[in-house]
Amino acid sequence: MSRGKDFFQSEQSSTSTKNENSRIAQPRDESHIVRLRDIEDTFDIPIPKDPLKRIIGQDFAIKVARMAAQQRRNLLLIGPPGIGKSMIAQALSFHLGQPSEEIWIVHNPENPERPFFEVKQLHELRLRNQKTTTNSEFGKLIHPSKAPFDVAVKLGYGCEHCSGFSIPETRLCPHCNKSKRKKSSSRFGDLLSLSPFTAKTTDGSKVSKAIYLPDGREEILLFEESGNSIRVFDQEAIELSKAKKGTKPMKVLVPIRRSLFVQATGASATELLGDCLHDPYGGHHKLGTPPYKRVIAGSIHEAHQGVLFVDEISQLGALQRSLLTAMQERKFPIIGRNPQSSGASVRIDNVPCDFVLVAACNLADLPKILPPMRSRIQGDGYEILLKTAMLDNEGNRMKLMQFIAQEILRDNKIPAMDRRGINDIIKYARYIAENVDKEEASLTLRLRELAGLIKVAGDLAMTNGDDRITSKHVKAAVEIAKPLEDQIVQRYGSFENAVRSEKRGFSTSDEEKEKLPFNLWNG
Repeated sequence: MSRGKDFFQSEQSSTSTKNENSRIAQPRDESHIVRLRDIEDTFDIPIPKDPLKRIIGQDFAIKVARMAAQQRRNLLLIGPPGIGKSMIAQALSFHLGQPSEEIWIVHNPENPERPFFEVKQLHELRLRNQKTTTNSEFGKLIHPSKAPFDVAVKLGYGCEHCSGFSIPETRLCPHCNKSKRKKSSSRFGDLLSLSPFTAKTTDGSKVSKAIYLPDGREEILLFEESGNSIRVFDQEAIELSKAKKGTKPMKVLVPIRRSLFVQATGASATELLGDCLHDPYGGHHKLGTPPYKRVIAGSIHEAHQGVLFVDEISQLGALQRSLLTAMQERKFPIIGRNPQSSGASVRIDNVPCDFVLVAACNLADLPKILPPMRSRIQGDGYEILLKTAMLDNEGNRMKLMQFIAQEILRDNKIPAMDRRGINDIIKYARYIAENVDKEEASLTLRLRELAGLIKVAGDLAMTNGDDRITSKHVKAAVEIAKPLEDQIVQRYGSFENAVRSEKRGFSTSDEEKEKLPFNLWNG
């Protein structure tokens, strides 16, 4: 397919021919122009709060994803890259509620290489935090402004936008009315920033920080939530507090404040299933690190109560069998996976891993998924073939406009796009649907390619110092964002001609070879 600079000029003639030949398809009426005239730029386009509503063109998949979230079913999404598979998985995780369990690894004094695991419910953790606050008379109370600002932000007191202070329970800063934490690069970053389970450190209400004393010594201070104030513990206070509470040796393996979306694409056995780290001192009680502290959670354990997303699941190979066991049993042991490591003798059985699997792959890789895995998904979930195009009607054009607004907001580095620029992106979506998807009267759902075009147009606008992305930026971006295949065809006429042209560099005489660059004749 050639996506040259003349596709805007040829679009009108191809439209008239297409409408004459396909009257049954949704007509390309001009009513959308009225809607576009009501919009000055993408800032006027509302963006839904529900993450599933931000995914356009996959209405059937979204309906099934809602059921999967409600009933905790697995999903297998099939389709080409860039049509929203990972977005569906991320959006589904927002509808699973909030985690209610924390997993601990506890020291086993009788057999240190067989640590225990404990599952703590949310109400148990709250009660423990209350007791911790009650028994924290050894620490010193300070105002949040007296603590290091990054500590105040992590504990939920400080606002990264206006540097104001408020109590941790408020998700939005009362001074600037923005989320206290700045947006992430995720497509749902604005919603992630409002989650109380992603606003703080993995240890919940505690943050440790190294402080350099005037004499050059380094001291580790512990900062802890304490209502409207922050309680600070120095080394002595930490030891006294531990002695009074009599805490048992433990490590938080899966914290209560965590993301419910875990991506395990291309994961190794260690990343997927967990491990126990090597200790050169063999876990010696004085010199070494005890085994319970060296236990590492796998992605299947980190996704407990959440979504485990595995793109290109066929690439996991034999690891699919371990993943299948974890899906069936909803628990999986953590063992040391390197036989030459001191962690090889460590094992914790039956560690919980109750996750929802959202797997994805291309249509050509479907036979590479193990039949038992397919059977498990079919018996406890759904398989969905995603669409690559949607009908070109007013409602879908509005959805595409919403997508443009979402991409500009998520990128956070380019200006808004005016309505003429939006109209040209819609034209380009029609062009791809006709030439790549072979769909008449349609708009493409290969949104990653459209997102790249939007960013290139935005970069051009920023480089030129323009405050809006306009039609000229979009048309120029079409040329710049051409795929390599189109660039090769434009320069050489065909891929075969390009290969023959490169090979001619190796058929010169010895004297000519001496004049060529090193990499061309040394092959």
